[in-house]
Amino acid sequence: MRGVTFLGERKLRLTKFPDPVPGPREVIVEIKASGMCGSDLKFYRGTGETSSLGLGKVNGSIIAGHEPCGVVAATGSAVEERAGRIGARVMVHHYSGCGTCPHCRAGWSQMCVDGSIVYGVTGHGAHAPYMKVPAHTLVPLPPELSFATGAAISCGTGTAYQALRRMNLAEGDIIAVVGQGPVGLSATQLAATMGARVVALDVSTERLARAKEFGADALINPRTDEPVEAIEALTHGAGADKALDTSGAPEGRLTAVRDVRPGGVVCLVGEGGGLTLDVSPDMLRKQLTVISSWTFSTTIQAECARFVADRKIEIDHLFTHRWKLEEADEAYRVFDQQTSGKGVFLMS
Repeated sequence: MRGVTFLGERKLRLTKFPDPVPGPREVIVEIKASGMCGSDLKFYRGTGETSSLGLGKVNGSIIAGHEPCGVVAATGSAVEERAGRIGARVMVHHYSGCGTCPHCRAGWSQMCVDGSIVYGVTGHGAHAPYMKVPAHTLVPLPPELSFATGAAISCGTGTAYQALRRMNLAEGDIIAVVGQGPVGLSATQLAATMGARVVALDVSTERLARAKEFGADALINPRTDEPVEAIEALTHGAGADKALDTSGAPEGRLTAVRDVRPGGVVCLVGEGGGLTLDVSPDMLRKQLTVISSWTFSTTIQAECARFVADRKIEIDHLFTHRWKLEEADEAYRVFDQQTSGKGVFLMS
């Protein structure tokens, strides 16, 4: 089979690999949809940001793609049917750890005390026809959901859902969502469904227009409007109840902190970079709660899928581009511009 590998310097190739064969506790997933995530760009570009994540440098030997969704095609000899039935529609939790530490047992393999495999980065991912993973990484895909929706939930949408849960977002809250890329747009869509009033911030007019379509009540472009003043005007001087930064940019994070009212909650999900602020006026004297959220557990992934299915949320609308693997070079050139929505590879 052939899979997409990143070479760095905005280059990739379709590389030949042997068809995967499952070990005793492994399964082969026939990939139906594999999403493109903003974090892919660090490896596609091959910048210094790559090492800042503690995951090493790209070298073209690993199949990319960490938003896998498909059908179980084969199972190992020790895999019980309930863990990996052939023909089952599944998502993949894109991490695998030791399986026995407290974090792994709770479904948080990415926090494994012995370290974890990150599929698409340190282990072969989903930008290929087939993917081999341990059976414990499988998460059921509800029958109501498309494979593309399952792929989105397997990283970007699931990340947004977990962050909103950690913030205890409540109906009637005013939440500022900084950055309207795939994760931010998912957060806007989910928060609106939860009954919150969403203020969407982004420097892209195209992404702001999509945020409006996804349920944002108000739009702010920090290039043309001072965001703190704009949010104060929208909230009669109070500020937002909560703020979520998905941009990962220092200025975006600082905007999130300064946007919220005294006693508010700020959550950071964007990888890499830093945040410089004046503790007293920006945090201490406002008595802010500042938290972080890192992707999600297998339990939260399943919960997010059920939430989306029960409320008939049209996650598929996140995708502005649908590609074949053979179009990977063009797909990442478009995605690299970071002005459009989300892309996904569909295998059939």
